[in-house]
Amino acid sequence: MRSYCIFGLIACLLRAWWPDPAAAQDTDPAPVTTEITPPISTQIIWEVKSRFRLFRSEADFQRHVAAHFDDGILAAEQRLALQSDGRGWARDIVERLCVDRAGRLLGTCDRDGVRESYLAPRDHRVGLVLQGLPEPDLTCVWTFEDGAGEARQLTQACDEEVIIRVAYGKQTLTSVDIVLADGTAHRLVTEIAVRDVLIAGLGDSIAAGEGNPDRAVRLSDIGFCFRRFLGSNSSEYYRPSREGYTGNRSCNDAGEDSRAADWARQSARWESGPCHRSLYSYQLRTTLALAIENTHLAVTFIPLACSGATINAGLLGNQSVRECAIPGTTTSCPPLTRGQIAELTDTLADARRQQPKRSLDLVLLTIGANDINFSGLVGDIIIEGTVERGLARRGGFVTFVPESQHILDGTLSADFAKLRSALKPLVGGNLAQVVYTSYGHPALAGADTPCPGGRDGFDVHPAFNANGSKLHQVANFVSQQFLPKLKALALCDGKACRDPAAERMTFVDAHQAAFAQHGFCARSNDDPAFDRECFSPQGKSFESDLATASQDPMACNMTASDYRPYLPRKRWIRTANDSYFTAMSYPQGTSVMAPASIHDASWGIVSAVHGGAIHPTAEGHAAMADAALLAVREKLGLPAAAQLPAPQLPAAELPEAQPPAAEPPVAELPAPQPPAAELPEARPPAAELPTLRPPADLTPEP
Repeated sequence: MRSYCIFGLIACLLRAWWPDPAAAQDTDPAPVTTEITPPISTQIIWEVKSRFRLFRSEADFQRHVAAHFDDGILAAEQRLALQSDGRGWARDIVERLCVDRAGRLLGTCDRDGVRESYLAPRDHRVGLVLQGLPEPDLTCVWTFEDGAGEARQLTQACDEEVIIRVAYGKQTLTSVDIVLADGTAHRLVTEIAVRDVLIAGLGDSIAAGEGNPDRAVRLSDIGFCFRRFLGSNSSEYYRPSREGYTGNRSCNDAGEDSRAADWARQSARWESGPCHRSLYSYQLRTTLALAIENTHLAVTFIPLACSGATINAGLLGNQSVRECAIPGTTTSCPPLTRGQIAELTDTLADARRQQPKRSLDLVLLTIGANDINFSGLVGDIIIEGTVERGLARRGGFVTFVPESQHILDGTLSADFAKLRSALKPLVGGNLAQVVYTSYGHPALAGADTPCPGGRDGFDVHPAFNANGSKLHQVANFVSQQFLPKLKALALCDGKACRDPAAERMTFVDAHQAAFAQHGFCARSNDDPAFDRECFSPQGKSFESDLATASQDPMACNMTASDYRPYLPRKRWIRTANDSYFTAMSYPQGTSVMAPASIHDASWGIVSAVHGGAIHPTAEGHAAMADAALLAVREKLGLPAAAQLPAPQLPAAELPEAQPPAAEPPVAELPAPQPPAAELPEARPPAAELPTLRPPADLTPEP
């Protein structure tokens, strides 16, 4: 009896010393597990469940936890790619996100059966276990107190995981009483304080993940006819069709498009179709890795990056969409998507209506390539056909280096100044909270060695042939002018900023050295068999005989459906062939290059130039994420990977992918009103959780 009196006295003293939650945000006390005598080696270990909050399912998050070792995001991506047979881990997860089909965040999201406010959660789901139990078959009494009401108590077997929901913005005093077989009593006490970080992703196609649809287009082994802007029979050619399309595949009556909607319905699936935003983007992979590494952290990610964005049209103003949210249906398809800064401003206002102290912790940003019309430089390199080249030039799809240099030397600095002014209010006036990740060079065969040019990787369209001399000129422009200029603008070198101390961004370019070995021309004997056998280095990948090509357009002994877009390969940059076989984007909007029908070969040019060619693969994005994560950890004050526990499962035990679930509704539900208290800082993650029996049926609720 005396020992329990002592327990009560110590518990009272602990409550008297208990810090105010607001003070805890500033002081960030070290994690504590207090053991009340007599001593035992048992520890309370806790972790936030489903802590990457964009995912609706804990099982989806755990697939990534199982693949994540101490060798980085790139290695994890390669493990997941092999597990999916190169079809991509995101192909089913994309249906279980807290966004609608246009990529807009849902106000209220059903996550593992609980409706939560996405931007301002009322509470977080936490799991606790006891590590190092001295005896089997023990019974434990758990008590949870957060000062908001009566303490919650739960009695269950000590080796079972306890699942509770802890209130946002409050520390939860947690104790467990353990009685051993010899009658000795023990009490362990710890604090639970979840840190929920709010991170926004802004930028262009590189930030969005263009070229890497969450569910790649399904390829048919039968040919589909395209007609070029020429007059003879040779103007027709065949390439793989979309699986599921049942309309006319020949060029007969090619101007009649009664089945165009059927074609559109077989499109690739994106997290955001209008922006071609993908779960493979470096921004999502960075924030996901942050959640995996830090078990006491919840990560709320706001994805807003959009393919085609420039500073003025995309960040500060509206921009054209890439394609409809649900192609081939009667669902509304607005031609414009809202500017990212305005969208982020309103999103933060929504969050603060629920939690007045909610603020951004970080912004991830990549922008600048579209401002100098980099895709036009690509068009100048690869479009060789006379007629197509003339139309592309008139449509703005061909740009010359002197034109891009003029923008670089002129308006880009002023546009960056406008962007800095727009970002400062969103990050408390300190642009060091903006992590600017630069581009990987796409066209190098080695350090300071441009790719040689030719049709290798570009023979999907007869008008494509990478001009070696132009390629060399553009590669030097990117290395010597464009990338250094972006670094100077981000870091306020020279006279780029009025107030460098407040306007200097956090800059990331550690991935660029690795990209130099993985340009679009990189090949390896370890590349997928389809790449080695079917993508001809001489540009002879496709059958030229029209009758044969109509039934099988590939010149090799494999079929188009054998292509695997997400298998590991030497190149980290999508070629035009990769872009067609992975996304086969059919362009939205109007221009001189707008296709007259789905058989019009002009859309192949637009699709290649704007649909993912010369963009990083999923591996390239993972390499960028590895570099960005270093800076993100530092800005958030989080531990480095070497200090973190190992994953719970080896790669061989990765859980199987689940079949796609019903898509989230487009309409937003009214959000609950959570408390306004500010969240205390998190502590470094604890040791790895031991293997457990399933949780008890009784789950304490707040």
